[in-house]
Amino acid sequence: MGWAIALHGGAGVPLSLPPERREPREAALRHCLQVGVEALKAQRTPLDVVELVVRELENNPNFNAGRGSVLTTKGSVEMEACIMDSTKSCGAVSGLSTVMNAISLARLVMEKTPHIYLAFDGAEAFAKEQGVETVDTSNFITSENIERLKQAKEANRVQLDYTQPIQTDPTKEKPTADGDSQIGTVGCVAVDGKGNSAAATSTGGLVNKMVGRIGDTPLVGAGTYANSYCAVSATGQGESIIRATVARDVAALMEYKGLSLKEAAAYVVEECTPKGTCGLVAVSATGEVTMPFNTAGMFRACATEDGYSEIAIWPPSTQN
Repeated sequence: MGWAIALHGGAGVPLSLPPERREPREAALRHCLQVGVEALKAQRTPLDVVELVVRELENNPNFNAGRGSVLTTKGSVEMEACIMDSTKSCGAVSGLSTVMNAISLARLVMEKTPHIYLAFDGAEAFAKEQGVETVDTSNFITSENIERLKQAKEANRVQLDYTQPIQTDPTKEKPTADGDSQIGTVGCVAVDGKGNSAAATSTGGLVNKMVGRIGDTPLVGAGTYANSYCAVSATGQGESIIRATVARDVAALMEYKGLSLKEAAAYVVEECTPKGTCGLVAVSATGEVTMPFNTAGMFRACATEDGYSEIAIWPPSTQN
Protein backbone atom coordinates (compact mmCIF):
# COMPACT_ATOMS: atom_id res chain seq x y z
CA MET A 1 0.00 0.00 0.00
CA GLY A 2 1.21 3.50 -0.85
CA TRP A 3 -0.01 6.80 -2.21
CA ALA A 4 -1.18 7.14 -5.78
CA ILE A 5 -2.57 9.92 -7.94
CA ALA A 6 -4.18 10.17 -11.37
CA LEU A 7 -5.62 13.08 -13.32
CA HIS A 8 -7.30 13.71 -16.63
CA GLY A 9 -7.86 16.61 -18.97
CA GLY A 10 -10.69 15.09 -20.96
CA ALA A 11 -11.42 12.05 -23.12
CA GLY A 12 -12.04 11.78 -26.84
CA VAL A 13 -8.86 13.36 -28.17
CA PRO A 14 -8.65 12.67 -31.93
CA LEU A 15 -5.91 10.35 -33.14
CA SER A 16 -4.32 13.32 -34.89
CA LEU A 17 -3.74 16.45 -32.82
CA PRO A 18 -1.56 19.37 -34.02
CA PRO A 19 1.52 20.02 -31.85
CA GLU A 20 0.26 23.48 -30.93
CA ARG A 21 -2.83 21.91 -29.36
CA ARG A 22 -1.10 18.86 -27.89
CA GLU A 23 2.09 20.23 -26.35
CA PRO A 24 0.57 22.88 -24.00
CA ARG A 25 -1.81 20.29 -22.62
CA GLU A 26 0.95 17.73 -22.11
CA ALA A 27 3.01 20.36 -20.28
CA ALA A 28 0.01 21.19 -18.10
CA LEU A 29 -0.52 17.53 -17.23
CA ARG A 30 3.15 17.23 -16.29
CA HIS A 31 2.97 20.33 -14.11
CA CYS A 32 -0.27 19.32 -12.39
CA LEU A 33 0.99 15.80 -11.73
CA GLN A 34 4.09 17.24 -10.08
CA VAL A 35 1.94 19.56 -7.95
CA GLY A 36 -0.10 16.58 -6.78
CA VAL A 37 2.90 14.35 -6.09
CA GLU A 38 4.63 17.04 -4.05
CA ALA A 39 1.46 17.59 -2.03
CA LEU A 40 1.13 13.88 -1.29
CA LYS A 41 4.79 13.68 -0.27
CA ALA A 42 4.17 16.63 2.04
CA GLN A 43 1.43 14.61 3.79
CA ARG A 44 -1.42 16.76 2.51
CA THR A 45 -4.77 14.98 2.69
CA PRO A 46 -6.14 13.41 -0.51
CA LEU A 47 -8.98 15.95 -0.36
CA ASP A 48 -6.48 18.81 -0.33
CA VAL A 49 -4.49 17.19 -3.13
CA VAL A 50 -7.38 16.71 -5.57
CA GLU A 51 -8.68 20.22 -4.93
CA LEU A 52 -5.22 21.68 -5.48
CA VAL A 53 -4.66 19.80 -8.74
CA VAL A 54 -8.10 20.57 -10.16
CA ARG A 55 -7.65 24.25 -9.32
CA GLU A 56 -4.48 24.19 -11.42
CA LEU A 57 -6.39 22.58 -14.29
CA GLU A 58 -9.24 25.09 -13.95
CA ASN A 59 -6.75 27.94 -14.17
CA ASN A 60 -5.32 26.62 -17.44
CA PRO A 61 -7.28 27.88 -20.48
CA ASN A 62 -6.34 24.79 -22.52
CA PHE A 63 -8.89 22.64 -20.70
CA ASN A 64 -12.68 22.74 -20.60
CA ALA A 65 -13.06 23.93 -17.01
CA GLY A 66 -12.55 27.24 -15.28
CA ARG A 67 -10.75 29.65 -17.62
CA GLY A 68 -11.19 27.42 -20.67
CA SER A 69 -14.88 26.62 -20.18
CA VAL A 70 -16.90 26.11 -23.35
CA LEU A 71 -19.96 28.21 -24.08
CA THR A 72 -23.71 27.63 -23.96
CA THR A 73 -25.96 28.29 -26.91
CA LYS A 74 -26.35 31.86 -25.63
CA GLY A 75 -22.58 32.37 -25.40
CA SER A 76 -22.52 32.22 -21.61
CA VAL A 77 -20.42 30.13 -19.24
CA GLU A 78 -22.02 27.63 -16.83
CA MET A 79 -19.36 25.78 -14.86
CA GLU A 80 -19.88 22.83 -12.53
CA ALA A 81 -17.78 20.73 -10.18
CA CYS A 82 -17.89 18.03 -7.52
CA ILE A 83 -15.56 16.83 -4.79
CA MET A 84 -15.87 13.73 -2.58
CA ASP A 85 -13.70 11.71 -0.22
CA SER A 86 -13.67 8.15 1.08
CA THR A 87 -15.89 9.04 4.05
CA LYS A 88 -18.59 9.87 1.44
CA SER A 89 -18.50 13.55 2.37
CA CYS A 90 -19.20 15.47 -0.83
CA GLY A 91 -20.14 18.80 -2.33
CA ALA A 92 -21.21 19.92 -5.79
CA VAL A 93 -22.04 23.09 -7.72
CA SER A 94 -23.52 23.97 -11.11
CA GLY A 95 -24.33 27.04 -13.16
CA LEU A 96 -21.38 29.15 -12.05
CA SER A 97 -20.41 32.13 -14.18
CA THR A 98 -18.14 34.26 -11.98
CA VAL A 99 -16.44 31.88 -9.52
CA MET A 100 -12.76 31.50 -10.34
CA ASN A 101 -12.46 27.94 -9.01
CA ALA A 102 -15.64 25.90 -9.02
CA ILE A 103 -13.96 22.97 -7.28
CA SER A 104 -13.17 25.06 -4.21
CA LEU A 105 -16.76 26.25 -3.97
CA ALA A 106 -17.89 22.61 -4.16
CA ARG A 107 -15.65 21.85 -1.18
CA LEU A 108 -17.16 24.77 0.74
CA VAL A 109 -20.64 23.40 0.03
CA MET A 110 -19.45 20.10 1.51
CA GLU A 111 -17.86 21.65 4.60
CA LYS A 112 -19.94 24.77 5.31
CA THR A 113 -23.53 23.81 4.50
CA PRO A 114 -25.97 21.04 5.48
CA HIS A 115 -26.37 20.30 1.76
CA ILE A 116 -24.50 18.54 -1.02
CA TYR A 117 -25.45 20.46 -4.15
CA LEU A 118 -25.98 24.18 -4.86
CA ALA A 119 -26.63 25.63 -8.31
CA PHE A 120 -26.98 28.84 -10.32
CA ASP A 121 -28.08 31.94 -8.34
CA GLY A 122 -27.95 30.11 -5.02
CA ALA A 123 -24.43 28.86 -5.66
CA GLU A 124 -23.27 32.31 -6.78
CA ALA A 125 -24.79 33.90 -3.65
CA PHE A 126 -23.07 31.31 -1.46
CA ALA A 127 -19.76 32.11 -3.19
CA LYS A 128 -20.14 35.79 -2.33
CA GLU A 129 -21.09 34.90 1.25
CA GLN A 130 -17.95 32.78 1.59
CA GLY A 131 -15.70 35.41 0.05
CA VAL A 132 -14.27 33.17 -2.65
CA GLU A 133 -12.51 34.73 -5.62
CA THR A 134 -14.87 35.88 -8.33
CA VAL A 135 -14.14 37.57 -11.64
CA ASP A 136 -16.08 39.00 -14.54
CA THR A 137 -17.54 36.18 -16.61
CA SER A 138 -15.49 37.37 -19.62
CA ASN A 139 -12.41 35.96 -17.83
CA PHE A 140 -13.58 32.47 -18.75
CA ILE A 141 -14.28 33.11 -22.43
CA THR A 142 -11.44 32.30 -24.82
CA SER A 143 -11.24 33.06 -28.55
CA GLU A 144 -10.95 29.33 -29.22
CA ASN A 145 -14.26 28.66 -27.48
CA ILE A 146 -15.98 31.53 -29.31
CA GLU A 147 -14.92 29.83 -32.55
CA ARG A 148 -16.08 26.43 -31.27
CA LEU A 149 -19.51 27.84 -30.49
CA LYS A 150 -19.72 29.45 -33.95
CA GLN A 151 -18.92 26.09 -35.60
CA ALA A 152 -21.45 24.25 -33.46
CA LYS A 153 -24.20 26.76 -34.24
CA GLU A 154 -23.45 26.57 -37.97
CA ALA A 155 -23.76 22.79 -37.82
CA ASN A 156 -26.85 23.00 -35.57
CA ARG A 157 -25.45 20.58 -33.03
CA VAL A 158 -24.24 20.19 -29.51
CA GLN A 159 -20.50 19.72 -29.81
CA LEU A 160 -17.90 18.33 -27.45
CA ASP A 161 -14.68 20.18 -26.84
CA TYR A 162 -11.93 18.41 -28.77
CA THR A 163 -14.10 18.02 -31.87
CA GLN A 164 -12.23 19.23 -34.93
CA PRO A 165 -13.74 21.84 -37.30
CA ILE A 166 -17.04 20.52 -38.59
CA GLN A 167 -19.14 20.92 -41.71
CA THR A 168 -22.82 21.74 -41.71
CA ASP A 169 -25.01 18.68 -42.21
CA PRO A 170 -28.29 19.83 -43.80
CA THR A 171 -29.97 16.49 -43.00
CA LYS A 172 -29.80 17.20 -39.26
CA GLU A 173 -32.75 19.24 -38.07
CA LYS A 174 -32.08 19.12 -34.35
CA PRO A 175 -28.90 19.35 -32.31
CA THR A 176 -27.60 16.09 -30.93
CA ALA A 177 -25.41 15.29 -27.96
CA ASP A 178 -23.25 12.97 -30.07
CA GLY A 179 -20.06 14.70 -31.17
CA ASP A 180 -17.37 12.96 -33.17
CA SER A 181 -15.05 13.30 -30.21
CA GLN A 182 -15.77 13.48 -26.52
CA ILE A 183 -14.57 15.80 -23.79
CA GLY A 184 -16.05 17.67 -20.92
CA THR A 185 -14.01 17.65 -17.76
CA VAL A 186 -10.83 17.84 -15.82
CA GLY A 187 -10.43 15.64 -12.79
CA CYS A 188 -8.09 14.16 -10.20
CA VAL A 189 -8.14 11.23 -7.80
CA ALA A 190 -5.66 10.53 -5.02
CA VAL A 191 -5.10 8.06 -2.20
CA ASP A 192 -2.64 8.26 0.68
CA GLY A 193 -0.65 5.48 2.31
CA LYS A 194 -3.44 4.88 4.84
CA GLY A 195 -6.10 4.16 2.22
CA ASN A 196 -7.86 7.52 2.45
CA SER A 197 -8.92 8.71 -1.00
CA ALA A 198 -10.71 11.58 -2.75
CA ALA A 199 -11.99 12.53 -6.18
CA ALA A 200 -12.58 15.95 -7.77
CA THR A 201 -14.04 16.82 -11.18
CA SER A 202 -14.74 20.15 -12.90
CA THR A 203 -16.13 21.16 -16.29
CA GLY A 204 -17.57 23.82 -18.53
CA GLY A 205 -19.92 21.28 -20.13
CA LEU A 206 -20.80 20.98 -23.82
CA VAL A 207 -20.26 23.47 -26.62
CA ASN A 208 -23.65 24.97 -27.58
CA LYS A 209 -25.41 23.22 -24.69
CA MET A 210 -28.82 24.49 -23.64
CA VAL A 211 -28.75 27.05 -20.86
CA GLY A 212 -29.39 25.16 -17.62
CA ARG A 213 -28.08 21.80 -18.86
CA ILE A 214 -26.33 19.81 -16.11
CA GLY A 215 -23.92 17.02 -16.97
CA ASP A 216 -22.37 14.08 -15.15
CA THR A 217 -19.55 15.99 -13.44
CA PRO A 218 -21.47 17.30 -10.38
CA LEU A 219 -23.66 14.23 -10.01
CA VAL A 220 -22.39 12.01 -7.22
CA GLY A 221 -22.06 8.46 -8.56
CA ALA A 222 -22.01 9.51 -12.21
CA GLY A 223 -18.97 11.67 -12.94
CA THR A 224 -17.52 11.69 -9.43
CA TYR A 225 -17.47 9.18 -6.57
CA ALA A 226 -15.35 8.04 -3.64
CA ASN A 227 -15.81 5.52 -0.85
CA SER A 228 -13.67 3.16 1.20
CA TYR A 229 -12.89 1.07 -1.91
CA CYS A 230 -11.87 3.67 -4.49
CA ALA A 231 -12.11 7.19 -5.88
CA VAL A 232 -13.24 7.84 -9.47
CA SER A 233 -13.41 10.85 -11.80
CA ALA A 234 -15.04 10.30 -15.19
CA THR A 235 -14.94 12.27 -18.43
CA GLY A 236 -16.67 12.11 -21.79
CA GLN A 237 -20.26 12.34 -22.99
CA GLY A 238 -22.18 13.34 -19.88
CA GLU A 239 -25.54 11.86 -20.77
CA SER A 240 -23.99 8.42 -21.34
CA ILE A 241 -22.04 8.62 -18.08
CA ILE A 242 -25.18 9.59 -16.16
CA ARG A 243 -27.19 6.71 -17.62
CA ALA A 244 -24.47 4.22 -16.65
CA THR A 245 -23.77 5.70 -13.18
CA VAL A 246 -20.15 5.17 -14.17
CA ALA A 247 -18.24 6.23 -11.06
CA ARG A 248 -20.49 4.43 -8.57
CA ASP A 249 -20.55 1.25 -10.65
CA VAL A 250 -16.76 0.96 -10.45
CA ALA A 251 -16.98 1.03 -6.65
CA ALA A 252 -19.98 -1.31 -6.61
CA LEU A 253 -18.21 -3.95 -8.70
CA MET A 254 -15.32 -3.87 -6.26
CA GLU A 255 -17.60 -4.02 -3.22
CA TYR A 256 -20.18 -6.57 -4.35
CA LYS A 257 -18.32 -8.61 -6.96
CA GLY A 258 -14.84 -8.53 -5.46
CA LEU A 259 -13.26 -7.22 -8.65
CA SER A 260 -9.94 -5.40 -8.59
CA LEU A 261 -9.94 -1.69 -9.43
CA LYS A 262 -8.59 -2.33 -12.92
CA GLU A 263 -11.12 -5.09 -13.61
CA ALA A 264 -14.04 -3.00 -12.36
CA ALA A 265 -13.05 0.14 -14.25
CA ALA A 266 -12.38 -1.76 -17.47
CA TYR A 267 -15.76 -3.48 -17.29
CA VAL A 268 -17.66 -0.22 -16.74
CA VAL A 269 -15.86 1.61 -19.55
CA GLU A 270 -16.05 -1.22 -22.08
CA GLU A 271 -19.39 -2.83 -21.26
CA CYS A 272 -21.59 -0.16 -19.66
CA THR A 273 -21.08 2.89 -21.89
CA PRO A 274 -21.25 3.19 -25.69
CA LYS A 275 -17.90 3.16 -27.46
CA GLY A 276 -16.49 6.64 -27.86
CA THR A 277 -18.28 8.17 -24.88
CA CYS A 278 -16.31 7.53 -21.69
CA GLY A 279 -13.01 7.55 -19.87
CA LEU A 280 -12.06 7.70 -16.22
CA VAL A 281 -9.21 7.84 -13.74
CA ALA A 282 -9.40 5.91 -10.48
CA VAL A 283 -7.36 4.87 -7.47
CA SER A 284 -8.09 2.16 -4.93
CA ALA A 285 -7.61 2.17 -1.17
CA THR A 286 -4.61 -0.12 -1.66
CA GLY A 287 -2.81 2.24 -4.02
CA GLU A 288 -3.83 0.77 -7.38
CA VAL A 289 -4.32 3.24 -10.22
CA THR A 290 -6.08 2.86 -13.57
CA MET A 291 -7.00 5.17 -16.47
CA PRO A 292 -9.21 3.31 -19.01
CA PHE A 293 -11.15 4.95 -21.86
CA ASN A 294 -13.17 3.86 -24.90
CA THR A 295 -12.58 7.05 -26.88
CA ALA A 296 -9.74 7.63 -29.36
CA GLY A 297 -7.65 9.20 -26.62
CA MET A 298 -7.72 10.80 -23.17
CA PHE A 299 -5.37 13.38 -21.70
CA ARG A 300 -4.14 11.61 -18.57
CA ALA A 301 -1.32 11.27 -16.06
CA CYS A 302 -0.59 9.23 -12.96
CA ALA A 303 2.10 8.46 -10.40
CA THR A 304 2.52 6.02 -7.52
CA GLU A 305 4.71 5.90 -4.44
CA ASP A 306 6.80 3.08 -5.87
CA GLY A 307 8.11 5.38 -8.59
CA TYR A 308 5.81 4.61 -11.52
CA SER A 309 4.58 7.57 -13.53
CA GLU A 310 2.86 8.04 -16.88
CA ILE A 311 1.73 10.98 -19.00
CA ALA A 312 -0.22 9.92 -22.08
CA ILE A 313 -2.94 10.82 -24.56
CA TRP A 314 -3.57 7.85 -26.82
CA PRO A 315 -3.52 4.07 -26.22
CA PRO A 316 0.04 2.72 -25.76
CA SER A 317 0.07 1.17 -29.24
CA THR A 318 -0.66 4.55 -30.89
CA GLN A 319 1.31 7.00 -28.73
CA ASN A 320 3.26 9.48 -30.87
